[in-house]
Amino acid sequence: MHAIWTGAIGFGLVNIPVRLFSATQESSLDLDMLDKNGHANIKYVRINANTGKEVPWANIVKGYKYHDDYVVLTDDDFEKVSPRKSKMIDISEFVKAEEIDSTFYDTPYYLAPTKGGEKAYVLLREALKQSGKIAIGVFVLRNKENLCLLRPQDDVILLQKMRFAEEIRTYDDLDIPKSITVKPAELKMAQSLINQLTPKKFSLAKYKDTYDDELMKIITARAKGKKVTAPKFKIIHNKSKDLMEQLKASLETRPKKKAS
Repeated sequence: MHAIWTGAIGFGLVNIPVRLFSATQESSLDLDMLDKNGHANIKYVRINANTGKEVPWANIVKGYKYHDDYVVLTDDDFEKVSPRKSKMIDISEFVKAEEIDSTFYDTPYYLAPTKGGEKAYVLLREALKQSGKIAIGVFVLRNKENLCLLRPQDDVILLQKMRFAEEIRTYDDLDIPKSITVKPAELKMAQSLINQLTPKKFSLAKYKDTYDDELMKIITARAKGKKVTAPKFKIIHNKSKDLMEQLKASLETRPKKKAS
């Protein structure tokens, strides 16, 4: 894997040299944008709004519009903002994972030690495991400050980018029911359905992206000149508005859990 960031973890007065690697990869089909007429590839070009001419990457800079004019920023300007954050993941707090709402979770990355940082890396990993806590810190990646958490995952320390509180929208303007009361019998039946759908051992690995497989079947059929008929599907709403009847029907149609 190719490292996308190189720096260090600041753990008290201990600096752990590390490299950052992406922990995710695309699993969707690589579809190209084509012109409907002739199927030529669509290319996206960088056009100068004044001249209409294409601008090469080497001539593109970043700027901020300030009082109707642009202030152009260089790489040095970004480094001057916070040189430490550009090179350090500073751990500021340790908290229990359950204290953080999953709404704040963002992209995951792997951290690997570089030469000389192996022992300190293992020390932090094992200390996190024993404490049952995760580390909270900040660092700069691609000219943007990121809030992050560090947690052990088997033998690796996982860095998960997090959203700042101001990036989370409130739901105050949504029509969320607050005063509706459910009957104890309805709640008990809902719990029964939850229990019926609770596996003895859970694994996300059993969930696969089957949409692309089905799409590939259509692509293969179309390539062979075959006609593809779309299956019909319509959402049918339950005729009964009685929640108890709907829950009972759900329990009867779900496969029964095997006895242990």
